[in-house]
Amino acid sequence: MNLTLKTAAIALVAASLVASYACAEDATPPAKKHVTRKAKTPPPPTVAEQIEALRQDLENQINSLKTDLADKDAQLKKAQQAAADAQAAADRAQAAASTQQQAVTDNSAAVSTLQSTVTDMKAANVSIVQTISDETSGLKKAISSPNALHYKGITLAPGGFLAAESVYRSKATGGDIPTAFNALPYENADAYKLSEFFGSARQSRISLMAEGKVNWGTLRGYWEADFLGTGISSNNNQSNSYVLRQRVLWGQAETNNHFALTFGQLWSLATEDKKGISNLSGDIMTPQTIDPNYVVGFVWTRQYGVRLTKTFNHAAFGIAAENPQLLYTASLAGNTPYAVLGSAGANGGNYNAAISGLSGTTTYIQNYGNQKQIDGAGNTVYISVPQYSTIFANANVANLSFNQAPDIIAKIALDPGWGHYELIGIAGFAHETVFPGVTTDTVKYGNQADIAGFNGADPGTKLTASSTSSAYSNSITLGGVAGSFRVPLAGNKFIFGGKALYGPGMGRYGNSTLADVTADAAGELAPIHNFSGLVTVEANPTPRLAIYLNYGLDYAGRTDFGTGSTFASTLGSPTATFCQTGATAANASTFCSKSPTAAMMAAGGSWGGHWSTPTVGTTAVGYGSRLLGNSACNSLAAPGFNSGGSTGYLPGGSCGAQTRNVQEFTGGYWYDIYKGDRGRLRQSIQYGYAVREGWSGAPPSGGGPGIGAKGIDNMFWTSFRYYLP
Repeated sequence: MNLTLKTAAIALVAASLVASYACAEDATPPAKKHVTRKAKTPPPPTVAEQIEALRQDLENQINSLKTDLADKDAQLKKAQQAAADAQAAADRAQAAASTQQQAVTDNSAAVSTLQSTVTDMKAANVSIVQTISDETSGLKKAISSPNALHYKGITLAPGGFLAAESVYRSKATGGDIPTAFNALPYENADAYKLSEFFGSARQSRISLMAEGKVNWGTLRGYWEADFLGTGISSNNNQSNSYVLRQRVLWGQAETNNHFALTFGQLWSLATEDKKGISNLSGDIMTPQTIDPNYVVGFVWTRQYGVRLTKTFNHAAFGIAAENPQLLYTASLAGNTPYAVLGSAGANGGNYNAAISGLSGTTTYIQNYGNQKQIDGAGNTVYISVPQYSTIFANANVANLSFNQAPDIIAKIALDPGWGHYELIGIAGFAHETVFPGVTTDTVKYGNQADIAGFNGADPGTKLTASSTSSAYSNSITLGGVAGSFRVPLAGNKFIFGGKALYGPGMGRYGNSTLADVTADAAGELAPIHNFSGLVTVEANPTPRLAIYLNYGLDYAGRTDFGTGSTFASTLGSPTATFCQTGATAANASTFCSKSPTAAMMAAGGSWGGHWSTPTVGTTAVGYGSRLLGNSACNSLAAPGFNSGGSTGYLPGGSCGAQTRNVQEFTGGYWYDIYKGDRGRLRQSIQYGYAVREGWSGAPPSGGGPGIGAKGIDNMFWTSFRYYLP
């Protein structure tokens, strides 16, 4: 800017000088014109005058130029000063402009920041308003309809449902709403000729979940019960009163990294979960049946357990120790070998106090004594007097087995993103005390004297006494492998699933609770190989409607030891026999008789018991024996033949066919009439077709295939339920 002003001033001065010099050159007087005058022309100036005039004129011009130059210098100085002032002003203006530009930039940034802040504040205000609205709604909802109750730092969530249900069966079982699949009547039994109907609210359920947070994890407790228990006064006579039953009762400690220790009465680790490994009843993959005994082939128990689990994003692992129990069924026809497996419950203890310690007491004639009398004619006569005794049946498993160790169960559950998969291993242990050579006969008649001789022995020889000196403990290991899967199809409109369990001694984990173990010919435990399988298809065509179809099978393998067993022989009850004095084994046929003559009486002697020599035969031993007599399974009792009870007839005679398998096809639907904040109202109908088949036994007397047994039942359930919200 300064350079520009200086250049302009210099140019202005130069222009002025050029103009001044130009003017000086133009000062030469113009040529005089000739003018005619009438007056006398003065004489022209002299040369000196002209020179003087020219000098004066030049001097004036020089002075004028000096004056102009001085003025130009002054103007130049003023211009330079003005230029300097202008440059300073320009610098100040530039500085002011820069300052103003910075201020504008700062103002723009401030405005932008302010606008962003205002936007954020608006969003925050909207969020705060929404949060306040949500919290207000939540508070109103928590006050008017809370999802949980709060007590001393824990939340309490009640749950359950009220049920009104009914069942119709074409063949009677006496089972109320639950179906005892292993007790479905065989053809020709009295119950097979009758149908049954039950209406019940006993499946109504109540539950309570308690949950509290701690710095390292979560503490939980859960309780669930229904009314499917039976008290000693429970009946359908008038009040239909049934007792509250413990279903699930457990506590849990879970860390923040999802290790969990759970203890109490649980759904067994062998039971399928919907996802991962859980304990809540709502997370257990139970069939959607109304029948509280679910469906044949379903693998489950609810029992005491302690388990440790670890849950990851797509997998879970668990190991548990759970309460064991043996289910024992055995044919031990003939002279039963003696072994102790369990008890029906100790009277006065915590198990079924109303049941005696040993069941099946029998009063029998143990022997005969001799009584001498004098008749009215003064003659000596001898009279046999029966001597009675009582025996308790073998203390085999009835309600409670004497368990050696808990069942050990391990499980892996996978949730890869499509479906749910499980692999399970179960190990069980059983033991007993075996008394070799000790049979029912030796217990009943040991140390009794055979008056007529036994096995060629002399009269008075005592039968083999019962002895426990050689008793020993016998242990076996049971175990099985199970697996399951569930996969969604057609966008979760359909779900297809299957599960199976196989192994020796796994009957209790199958839904029909078939036998785990039986006895061999020596009285020792023998495992029964069991299989349970279930296939499920579920459909959800609408959010309110669920449809399901199930097919299941429970199987118990034949475990047959009944071929030439020494325990097939039965000594039998004694007969009253009179032996006259001097009788020996050699002359017993002459001197001993159950119908003595007068001469024998007159000769003297005594009455006593005599046992016929038993013969070793072949009879049913074990489970599903081919020698079991099932002839009555396919025949009706004779009209008017009374079984000996107060009412009813013998149901098809004696049909002892042991269950080979139970199968069931069942299907139904659940429809949600209402589902919302006020709870859930559901309605359902279920149909079931069940078949029970028994193992074939001995062939009929005329020959042919072994006789088996079969029973078929058609069942219908209805249900209305209101679930707590």
